[in-house]
Amino acid sequence: MNQLIVIAAGGAVGAVMRYGMSNAVYAILGRSFPYGTLAVNVLGSLLMGFLFVLLIERSTFDVLWRSAILIGGLGAFTTFSTFSIETLNLIEDGAVTLALLNILLSVVLCIIAVWLGVVVARQM
Repeated sequence: MNQLIVIAAGGAVGAVMRYGMSNAVYAILGRSFPYGTLAVNVLGSLLMGFLFVLLIERSTFDVLWRSAILIGGLGAFTTFSTFSIETLNLIEDGAVTLALLNILLSVVLCIIAVWLGVVVARQM
């Protein structure tokens, strides 16, 4: 039961952080492309790689803290379901090229970001 509570608490923090960051990105770049979701997913992937190494591979962090941060916080911070609906909306609006660009950038940049997070953390 404790694990569910800390995951939920981490999820609340992650969701609020996602909302704030994506809105900040949209305020700067506009809403013609899902920039906010892309930025959140890339940063979330970077943090997942980095924190995975630090919290799982390199430390004896309590399982509750790891669950709160990785499952709850980053799980709620990254927005794959939002990515999916925004991509579908682009397709339905006839912006297939933008939809494909969103898929390509999201997948490639997030994999690079998670790798970079792992590399940086392993160098520490």
